[in-house]
Amino acid sequence: MKNNVKYIVKKVIKPIKGRIKVPGDKSISHRAVMFGSLSNGITNIKGFLEGYDSLATLKAFKEMGVSIFGPKNKKLCIKGVGIYGLKNPKNKLKLGNSGTSMRLLAGLLSGQKFKTQITGDKSLSSRPMNRVAIPLRLMGAKIKTYKNGRPPIKIIGNRLQGIKYIMPIASAQVKSCLLIAGIYAKGETKIIEKGCTRDHTERMLKNFGYKIKTKKSTISLIGGYNLQATNIKIPSDISSAAFFLVAASIIPNSELLLEKVGINPTRIGVINILRKMGADIKLLNETNWCNEPVADIRVKYTSLKGIDIPKDQVPLAIDELPILLVAAANAEGITRLRGASELRVKESDRIISMAKGFTCIGVKNKVYEDGIDIIGTKNYKGGYINSYGDHRVAMSFTIAALKASDEIIIDDCINVSTSFPNFKELSNNIGIKIKEVKI
Repeated sequence: MKNNVKYIVKKVIKPIKGRIKVPGDKSISHRAVMFGSLSNGITNIKGFLEGYDSLATLKAFKEMGVSIFGPKNKKLCIKGVGIYGLKNPKNKLKLGNSGTSMRLLAGLLSGQKFKTQITGDKSLSSRPMNRVAIPLRLMGAKIKTYKNGRPPIKIIGNRLQGIKYIMPIASAQVKSCLLIAGIYAKGETKIIEKGCTRDHTERMLKNFGYKIKTKKSTISLIGGYNLQATNIKIPSDISSAAFFLVAASIIPNSELLLEKVGINPTRIGVINILRKMGADIKLLNETNWCNEPVADIRVKYTSLKGIDIPKDQVPLAIDELPILLVAAANAEGITRLRGASELRVKESDRIISMAKGFTCIGVKNKVYEDGIDIIGTKNYKGGYINSYGDHRVAMSFTIAALKASDEIIIDDCINVSTSFPNFKELSNNIGIKIKEVKI
């Protein structure tokens, strides 16, 4: 069985031009399945991301007795069972590489009336889960993690109590986990954030008719209410669009239009940072889908300059930082990233993964505990990159290869399908030629 994929990518000769639509937003796809399953009635979803991560969430709810039809042509139909209608799965819930699935389900399962165990692949099994387990225990959850707070997670459903919780780190997954647990808790659950994080859970709960209050950095809800089925239209994922935003920004004479991309204000750090670097990016045809702002994004080539990335933008671009570092490698001067220690506990240690890759191809860098300095260059070489099974590292060096003097070979790319299953095909359509080798 072939269980590894390598990408071989060469420098592009022609500008990148065209009009493309990247797949649906992964964060919204997860939440649409979860809340559709917990609602009363039929929920229809359009634009669902058919990647491994969101499919792991879908499979978990099927195993808990929810009737889900699809995906077919990016559409789902979910027959909700209500917040107390889930059934005990016969086996462990296997969540693959999806940290979102695991952390959000930990909150959900803590309030059920049955025992469950959730587990994942090697990468997910190395990621920290005490960040959700500790506050869930404060709510009364009976939850047990493995060594050093890692998966698998064993949960015995229990009656929960609402709490006031001041977030020690900026994490949308932790916030969302506790809000979902709060649906099953007695009284009020109040979350206080120290920094802004993506707010898809809050917006989605409102779509499903659940009363939730948001005021500045405080989010609160009272447990015990029902969710009402609705129809959800999912925009294209800005995290996926980011790779092409950078590609068009660094290849001379390029111009791309990315269609119907989600521009949630808690997600547009990548646009804000690129604009600060000098990128030519415009938002067109702005509209709103199911409480989420959407726009076409037009990007043209322009010379980029190195910057100190504003710390307040880091949580708004946490998933896009690897590809932003590729932009930095092609910018004039030094780009400094700080306040990004969260990158060290993603699918890989993304600070180290990116630093090792840059060193391999001749891009000078200096690593810090919470960030990295990148010294931009007009010339870097080809080389052999280990992506460490991290889909965003793999796709970032694919874009970096477009300016390299020789081909770049990127190893361990199979997990690209977790978030962007048609990345290679879409890239090839606009002149980014990716040779895929299965081994």
